Amino acid sequence: MKELQYLNKYFIKYKFQFLLGILITVAAQIFSLFAPELIRESIQSIEKFFKQDNVPAEVIKTQLINNMWLIIATTLIAGVLTFLMRQTLIVMSRHIEFDLKNEIFRHYERLSQNFYKRNRTGDLMNRISEDVNKVRQYVGPAIMYSLNTIVRFVVVITHMLIISKELTLYTLLPLPVLAFSIFKISTEINRRSTLYQQNLSKLSTFTQEMFSGIRVIKAYALEKQKQDDFTTLSRDSVAKNMSLARVNALFGPLMILLIGISNLVVVYVGGMMYVNGSIDSLGVIAQFILYINMLTWPVASLGWISSMVQEAEASQARINEFLKTDPEIKNTAETHTAVLGHIEFDHVTFTYEDTNITALKNISFKVKKGETLAILGRTGSGKSTVLSLISRLYDAEEGAVLIDGEDVRKVNLNDLRNSIGFVPQDAFLFSDTIKNNIKFGNEEATDAEVTEAAKKAAVHDNITAFNKQYETILGERGITLSGGQKQRVSIARALIKDAPVLLLDDCLSAVDTETEEAILNNLLEFCRDKTTIIVSHRVSSAKNADRIIILDEGEIIQQGTHNQLVNEAGYYKELYLKQLSEKELL
Repeated sequence: MKELQYLNKYFIKYKFQFLLGILITVAAQIFSLFAPELIRESIQSIEKFFKQDNVPAEVIKTQLINNMWLIIATTLIAGVLTFLMRQTLIVMSRHIEFDLKNEIFRHYERLSQNFYKRNRTGDLMNRISEDVNKVRQYVGPAIMYSLNTIVRFVVVITHMLIISKELTLYTLLPLPVLAFSIFKISTEINRRSTLYQQNLSKLSTFTQEMFSGIRVIKAYALEKQKQDDFTTLSRDSVAKNMSLARVNALFGPLMILLIGISNLVVVYVGGMMYVNGSIDSLGVIAQFILYINMLTWPVASLGWISSMVQEAEASQARINEFLKTDPEIKNTAETHTAVLGHIEFDHVTFTYEDTNITALKNISFKVKKGETLAILGRTGSGKSTVLSLISRLYDAEEGAVLIDGEDVRKVNLNDLRNSIGFVPQDAFLFSDTIKNNIKFGNEEATDAEVTEAAKKAAVHDNITAFNKQYETILGERGITLSGGQKQRVSIARALIKDAPVLLLDDCLSAVDTETEEAILNNLLEFCRDKTTIIVSHRVSSAKNADRIIILDEGEIIQQGTHNQLVNEAGYYKELYLKQLSEKELL
């Protein structure tokens, strides 16, 4: 259970509820002992009536009625205490589940881009849902029934030993067999549970990818193939689950068999002891049978508890694997940093760890506050990498990225990212209203500010054409909108943030040239006092920039203004003439 030791901090946090649950459990078990004791006394009273003629029947009747009411009262009290025990410990487990999910989610948010490249979404979701649920079963029902079992065993067996040590020892003979069986079966459950959870992650990942890419599947008529793939994964999942269920199924019959053997031992040994006078009443045998049956559920639950603990151990190991992963990008500055917008790359080299591709090779440039820099180049030349390094999605392996003369790694990470309005190449929108998607850049923005940002992004007219306008609910990843509309809503989201730095990563690729021109004209006034970096494949997006740099295979091969570059032989002039001729053809 070393992996589950991670949860000890939560037991400390909720120690008062935990201790209260233990006290209530002890009280409930003490009250449950009264019924067997009262039944023994009742049987002894009846035996005395038949053995001694001088005991009045009314006295026996009164005693039996009193015992009956006492049994009802103590059973009700034990029931109420059991209810309170469940309320205390199960509610505590829900609080721990809440805290653990939030801790995992916060950790997910802190982890770097490379982590998300290495791990699939379905697996991440499975660990924060299915695995946490398995862990909750441990901190809730498993702990509760374990306490219940331990306390009942201690209380009941202590009482049995007081009555008759010999009969107790005979009764408990099957327990070593039970302990060994639980150990062997639990080990197998742990192994099979781990395999099942791993397969469940694969299944979750597959379905998540299929739902996200349903348009591609339909376009290529791959429904049958993907259905077959899903069926194969499902059958594998069923096989592993059934394998786990078969082992779990051994517990119940095994427990019942051992309890049955104990009852037979009590009847036989107890009967022989009554015959030879070692015990003085048949009520003792009845009391022992009741005690054995009181132990039936705790003993039977040992298998269930063991199964839950083993499954929780396997799940917590998967959770700990991610929780122990340190984010590569860390906030090293505790004090707040004011970001003005002066950006400098000083001999920066960067290689992607997952592909080993060197995206940038010893590049240097400066962008002053309020200036606009355009970056052009072929696909894979390193343009987007420049923006990723500025916002510290990655850190440079050589050289330094400087913000206002300070190494970006020494700047407060939250302040840095709050000072950047970023429009990614692949516009991502949430399954929410258009208004809320725009307000994602500034949650305090008014409706008027949302409308103004949409107008600047040239998407206001498209939005007002919808039935619910700004209250239109978007599908997953913004599937309701066209590619150009998604890009423009994403631009509006960055504009409403009104940050001192604006990064635009080829975010006009899906809009027509007329709309592009309108957006760029709006940005001219908006970006007058902001540091703006535009990544693009179009000369039209770059021509108004204060400076343009051309990247090729991670190196700067040209830089200057639009007028300088169009008069200079090279990539920019070729691109300009090509796009100019295409525009004339249109």
